[in-house]
Amino acid sequence: MTSLLRLATAGSVDDGKSTLVGRLLFDSKSILADQFDAVERVSRDRGLATTDLALVTDGLRSEREQGITIDVAYRYFATEKRTFILADCPGHVQYTRNTVTGSSTADVLVVLVDIRNGIQEQTRRHLAVASLLRVPHVFVTVNKIDLLDFDETAYNSVAREIHAVADTLGLEDVTTIPVSALRGDNVVEQSSATPWYDGPSLLELLETLPLDRAESRLPLHFPVQLVIRPQSSAAPEFHDYRAYAGRISAGSARVGDEVVVLPSGHTSTIIGIDLAGEELTEAHIAQSVSIRLADNIDISRGDVIVAAESEPALRDSATATLAWLADTPLATGSRVLVKHGTKSVLAIVTEVIGKLDLDTGDLVPANTLTLNDIGEVTLRFAEPLPLENYATSRANGAFLLIDGQEGTTLAAGMAHAVAATV
Repeated sequence: MTSLLRLATAGSVDDGKSTLVGRLLFDSKSILADQFDAVERVSRDRGLATTDLALVTDGLRSEREQGITIDVAYRYFATEKRTFILADCPGHVQYTRNTVTGSSTADVLVVLVDIRNGIQEQTRRHLAVASLLRVPHVFVTVNKIDLLDFDETAYNSVAREIHAVADTLGLEDVTTIPVSALRGDNVVEQSSATPWYDGPSLLELLETLPLDRAESRLPLHFPVQLVIRPQSSAAPEFHDYRAYAGRISAGSARVGDEVVVLPSGHTSTIIGIDLAGEELTEAHIAQSVSIRLADNIDISRGDVIVAAESEPALRDSATATLAWLADTPLATGSRVLVKHGTKSVLAIVTEVIGKLDLDTGDLVPANTLTLNDIGEVTLRFAEPLPLENYATSRANGAFLLIDGQEGTTLAAGMAHAVAATV
């Protein structure tokens, strides 16, 4: 069975990101014949001499008409070595919120840079998002190198600039690759046009990237999404059935494990794990299962089942980094909903500390956060949450801020200083 890699792509406007993704899918034979026929037809209608592979991912009509990527487009493809879920993110600054969405679960972020322009403000923003979301790996493809006759000196200059910015933002695993998305150089196959580059192609890097997800080694963290209790009309053998459905966000669950239910603190033992009608002896991170416990405990949606030997503390406040995604500014005193796992609680912003300067990587003082700002705030929760440090657990240190009246998402949050309740 091949392993699954989640990747996201991002880049400034006109850096050729959609073309790169289209080339990656086309050269890896991951485009269906009817899809390619449609792309060819639209290309002919536009009077283009060659097939515009960017159309493979620009699926919305408004995207095709404007020639830009607006929404996050998810694509699924596979090679003999690995299966991929690709989130193609927009490049325009007003769609940065979509880049945050696409990168939040990625194992690797592929960022494009036009070799003629080098690092742009939006490139810095994408790299900052990768740093804040702690995306494990970042590949920067230096694109359109064919327009500079595959100049090694020009590539090395941009690569140094990229690594300098990465160091400023605290990104550790950054790899640069010279490519021509239009021609396909170093996208799927290594190119003879860059004899001075002895590294692998983009696809080779993606296929061989080691996946060592730290959260799989953490203790069990299982937010309850639904309590399953069959009605009285169910078959007799299900009359006493009670299970708790959800998705394992960290660690593993095994029959016989001692667990604690938060926030009540009640303890019990796992006596069964069910998946689509099949009984399992154990389940692992990212699996959606139903867990049965030995004791009849009052458990509801929003509660969390955790490993007894490493019960996390409940938190009534936190300092966190926010990627602000709303048109309405955030200020000290703002009241919001915090959605952590399957639980939502009221919260107040006790302080807006500052926002990130994308040129220097420094946090500068600020009283408000506006659309696409990345800043630091402190929050106080109306009810305690089992919130963890994002550096330790991406899943359990992440949360959303929601407008309680409109129901819209305001920000993606990453906790980095959490205070236990008294």
